[in-house]
Amino acid sequence: MSDTPTSVPTAQASPALRMALGVSVATGLYGISFGALGTAAGLSVLQTHLLSLLMFTGGSQFAFVGALGGGGAAALVSASLLGIRNMVYGAQMNAMFAPRGARRFLQAHVTVDESVATAVGQSEPAEQARGFWGAGLGVFTCWNLMTLVGALLGTALGDPKVWGLDGAAAAAFLGLLWPRLHNRETLAIGVAAAFVTLALVPALPQGIPLLVAAVVAAVVALVLGRRGIEDAR
Repeated sequence: MSDTPTSVPTAQASPALRMALGVSVATGLYGISFGALGTAAGLSVLQTHLLSLLMFTGGSQFAFVGALGGGGAAALVSASLLGIRNMVYGAQMNAMFAPRGARRFLQAHVTVDESVATAVGQSEPAEQARGFWGAGLGVFTCWNLMTLVGALLGTALGDPKVWGLDGAAAAAFLGLLWPRLHNRETLAIGVAAAFVTLALVPALPQGIPLLVAAVVAAVVALVLGRRGIEDAR
């Protein structure tokens, strides 16, 4: 019998899963604001929760309930415009993971900013998959749990203006947006959209300034993208 002690491997958490856990908890907490705001905008607890279950796009959800007072059509269009970025993410994730069968539908549903960012932040293919699914499913779970909590709290609190819930959309949306402003291009797009929104709010019906700002943001992004391509040449 050998006297050499047998080494027991120490199980270490995947770096991608550790990142996914932190992202899931941090992002999920914003669900409380969305749940409270949804009921304050006139939605029932069930309707608010179904938005998080079926829509699950974060910023687009806030845009939807934020513009709901200005008319259903404006809310729907503004939320759809903000959700277009998920189509780009979807193409990128399809190329990375090539899902098949029912997995494609699940992957599409949890393709959000956080799952994509966690995936592309890894260098190993296995870690990319762990990061994507860890963050996607983690954010989905935390977001929906906190949405339910926020919706129940919002119903119990009553008048949203008394507790400041009427400003929850702007605050939470800003919290989700701020980490994305990591370079001059995204900062320029954000500043342009904010300027247009502030300028048009006094003159146009609720919800319409957001639509105009979304168009301006798309134009600025297109111009900056073309300029970047020309500089690269």
